[in-house]
Amino acid sequence: MAANPNFNITPEEYLQIEREAEYKSEYVDGVMYAMAGGSPPHSLISGNVVTEINIQLRNSPCQVYNSDLKVRLPDSRKFFYPDVSVVCASPEYDERESGVLINPLVIIEVLSPSTAAYDRGKKFQWYQQIESLREYILIAHDEPVIEQFVRQPSGSWLYTKVEGIEQSVALATVNCNLKLKDIYAKVLT
Repeated sequence: MAANPNFNITPEEYLQIEREAEYKSEYVDGVMYAMAGGSPPHSLISGNVVTEINIQLRNSPCQVYNSDLKVRLPDSRKFFYPDVSVVCASPEYDERESGVLINPLVIIEVLSPSTAAYDRGKKFQWYQQIESLREYILIAHDEPVIEQFVRQPSGSWLYTKVEGIEQSVALATVNCNLKLKDIYAKVLT
């Protein structure tokens, strides 16, 4: 999470502030956190992921979003900007704000040293509340490693770790295959 939290803000106040803000902030239980800018590797990886998924899903009903689109959790007290989110049904938006997605199928976060523990821990716990979410992907920014969590019919999550620039990870939920050499193009290669 970013620094400089603003405290005791309602979800409605947060959404109003975000409409007029010059920077993005995430929101958790009344606290608004200004987001820090990403590093060049983080930005390249995120862009590569959006590009690769978009190419593979261009003839499907799925839509791929970058980090400009907010995602709201069902409790309406948490709003995040995932690096990448994918919807394959009709997108559903918060009733108060049309730019806030509530039904992502896949969420992807590119890890940084300051957010890795949070993205793996508390943020993933919160994301699991999203009923539509089927896959959660974590991508290392400094080495060719992707961690994949896939929701099982029982509600549990199956964990897979893929390492190495010549490897790939299958996003079965959206019928995509991400090659690490493409994800890390111009970053590690």
